[in-house]
Amino acid sequence: MTLLWMLGALAPAWAQLLPPVQAPGLPLPPVQLPPAVGGVVAAVPEAARSSMRIRVRELQRRFPDRVESDPRGAPIVRAVILALSPGDAALQGALRNGFEIQSDRNLQALGERVVLLLAPRGTSTRRALQLLRAADPGGSYDFDHLFVESQAAAGGVASPAPSHAPAAAPVAIRVGLIDGGVDATHEAFAHQRPHVTGCDGHPVVSAHATAVASLFAGWSGRFQGAAPGAMLEAVDVYCDRAAPGGRVSDIAQAFAELAAAQVRVINISVVGPDNAVLAAVVRKVLAGSISIVAAVGNDGPNAKPLYPAAYPGVIAVTAVDAHQRALAEACAGAHVGFAAPGADMLAAAPGGGYARVRGTSYAAPLVAGLLARQLAEADKVEPGLALQRLSGSAKDLGKAGRDNRYGMGLVGADLRIAAMDGSVSQGRRAQ
Repeated sequence: MTLLWMLGALAPAWAQLLPPVQAPGLPLPPVQLPPAVGGVVAAVPEAARSSMRIRVRELQRRFPDRVESDPRGAPIVRAVILALSPGDAALQGALRNGFEIQSDRNLQALGERVVLLLAPRGTSTRRALQLLRAADPGGSYDFDHLFVESQAAAGGVASPAPSHAPAAAPVAIRVGLIDGGVDATHEAFAHQRPHVTGCDGHPVVSAHATAVASLFAGWSGRFQGAAPGAMLEAVDVYCDRAAPGGRVSDIAQAFAELAAAQVRVINISVVGPDNAVLAAVVRKVLAGSISIVAAVGNDGPNAKPLYPAAYPGVIAVTAVDAHQRALAEACAGAHVGFAAPGADMLAAAPGGGYARVRGTSYAAPLVAGLLARQLAEADKVEPGLALQRLSGSAKDLGKAGRDNRYGMGLVGADLRIAAMDGSVSQGRRAQ
């Protein structure tokens, strides 16, 4: 087994810009929010944001016995290797060489299984992966990477809430969300409550997931997401702060659960490095005619692509502000599919109320909801046709034609619920 894969994996440490609010399992240093003006928390200053590098260091500091870095600097679960559908001979060989099975998860809807193997005592996580790949070159093995929310959370609670939302026909379709736990009791979901699972039946409410879910499928008298009335199946992959969340093993399980629930579109606003097991799971989901929409992340336009947004077939979404300018922190690249509003707007906050949000996390669910609308028009509409229709409605921004900053252009410009000068205004809704 050569070590070239380790050398090729070396890359600069992540430098993603994030709002300074703690996320489940991903603790951040406390940050003093700016004072509220007219009931709406002001935009978070650039200097107050927290980079991905800081979040990775915090994970390693908080969980020194459980988290370490891979050769690229990405966080992984110490001593755990993922094996995707290993053959019996390969698995027995691993056991004979001192590996232990921590868990064996059947991803029945995808026709796969994920086995979590514990490295032999005294063997580093990196060396354990080398050994498994050398013993079974045709197998699929990788670290159990920790993926993080593309933004930590919303910027602060705003009051009063939107005064009204124009009536829109409900979207009859089942959609999925992989994120933290959603506050299904929030008034933004008054007409259609999300079904929230994960964490062994005890999902934990997350500000990030609640905001994303409201933009995706919120539906009440005062707030509407991009696909109001869609039945949202939300899977919490973060759970709480007692252990690091966002593991690839849990994300793979979430994809399988949503496939079994027969969702048509999955939104995932989490980011991380390329991972062989996750890549294979994504391919299986896409092969089942399920569309995946993902935030591109916020390392900046010159950063290397983040995943799962950069996987082939995934619809990668960047964000623009109220002036339709790409956010300075948004990633760019040939994989970018669309731009959507991702700043100067409100989304639901846990416990009631609304928060000002910023980042690619909050643009992705708007595109996912618009795609769901297309798919809901008729049962026989295929993802390719729905995507083609959505592309036809995009407003070209930046360089003429498709480009690395805005993709095929801006969609959902009229879905933004803006907070301006301390008041809340409702943008015009797409019909």
